[in-house]
Amino acid sequence: MENEMERTEEMTSVRPDYASEIVGIIRSNASPKVMSEKLEDYHENDIAESLDQLTGAERKKLYRIMDVEILAGILEYAQEEMAGQYLTEMDVKKAATVVEHMESDAALATLHTIEKEKRALIIDCMDEESKRDLVLLSSFDEDEIGSRMTTNHIVIRENLTVKQAMGELIAQAPENDNISTLFVVDENGEYYGAVDLKELIIARPGTAFEDLIMTSYPYVYGHEDIDDCIEKLKDYSEDLIPVLDNNNHLLGVITSQSVIQVVDDEMGEDYAKLAGLTAEEDLKEPLRESMKKRLPWLFILLALGMMVSTVVGLFEQVVSKLTIIMAFQSLILGMAGNVGTQSLAVTIRVLTDDSVTGRQKLGLIFKEMRVGFSNGLLLGLASFVILGLYVMVVKGRQGMMAFAISGCIGISLVVAMVFSSAVGTMIPLFFKKIKIDPAVASGPLITTVNDLVAVVTYYGLSWVLLLQVMHLA
Repeated sequence: MENEMERTEEMTSVRPDYASEIVGIIRSNASPKVMSEKLEDYHENDIAESLDQLTGAERKKLYRIMDVEILAGILEYAQEEMAGQYLTEMDVKKAATVVEHMESDAALATLHTIEKEKRALIIDCMDEESKRDLVLLSSFDEDEIGSRMTTNHIVIRENLTVKQAMGELIAQAPENDNISTLFVVDENGEYYGAVDLKELIIARPGTAFEDLIMTSYPYVYGHEDIDDCIEKLKDYSEDLIPVLDNNNHLLGVITSQSVIQVVDDEMGEDYAKLAGLTAEEDLKEPLRESMKKRLPWLFILLALGMMVSTVVGLFEQVVSKLTIIMAFQSLILGMAGNVGTQSLAVTIRVLTDDSVTGRQKLGLIFKEMRVGFSNGLLLGLASFVILGLYVMVVKGRQGMMAFAISGCIGISLVVAMVFSSAVGTMIPLFFKKIKIDPAVASGPLITTVNDLVAVVTYYGLSWVLLLQVMHLA
């Protein structure tokens, strides 16, 4: 019975290799109709994942047999650069039709990856409405939320009956598939509220349409920065969020898929910044560009690293007489770096709230220092006992010397962790104050500064306590 359950669990945990199945269908000798019917059973994301396993000729075969709506969905799931490549492999008129069926934001992002001449040819073949949508999205900067919206949504006037509203929905639904929420505007075209599709469907004939409208439904403005909107977008679990212009007219909507993509992109940028990069890299980025992103901070860190090495050199006498203390240097540096990174993460998250006052920021510094001191005290005591026994038993040193060394390690841990907590909090606060992105400047700098402090504390304490006071060498 147990073996049967294990086999069942193993079977359910292994994801079927849909990509290989799709490739097999495309490479078969089946007729276009049969092949198309078989491929329609697969999710567009699975087909997108299989495209890079096909040759150019095999992909062109796929483009000819698949419906343009499905092709549009496939390209939306593909990475933007790859989607652009696939688009250029199609006939220009077919490519234009596929772009027309894509979400506006995905279409614009994909077109931006194509060379200018080819892009112009595709846009020229598109219908006027699709061109207007692209022009609208192009009017927003990349860091504005309007650049991520789509014009695929249902708009209804507020002064209708339930029956008339249902008629509008039926009339607009063939051209718009984002119908889970309907958006309502007044006679001047200004945003008024939203109606849930289910509420409209189950509404009784005598129900007033006004009673179905949610006038407190969340919205954003197109020219708002993505960073400013992201918390609001995450707080609401709505499938669609309306995007307004500065005159409160409805421009488009942000879909839940776009919200996920925005959050994912922002997290990727934050990880890149914490590594000392000004932007994310991708697999196809030229060597020169990657070097340009990394070198500036690496030069700064090289200079600081040389400073750390110089400080270690000042304690050459300590190292030559007490070589055993070198074995525990990485422990001190590692813990200092870990604590600094924890404080940095907390501070960066706090700084996303622009309403935090100076008093609260000061309180955050002292709180992090208290946390660092408390954790450092516990870890310092543990290090004093455990490492003292280790040096005495394993290294064969006398008890006094063993526990004197472990005492230096314990005290250094406390000092390094308190200082690292303070540095990990104050440096991002300082950079935020002088209008420099704290995520870009903080990560590598905090690590190096903490190394410098930890080295000075550890070797300085060892020199004073072990050599000057106890004369252990």
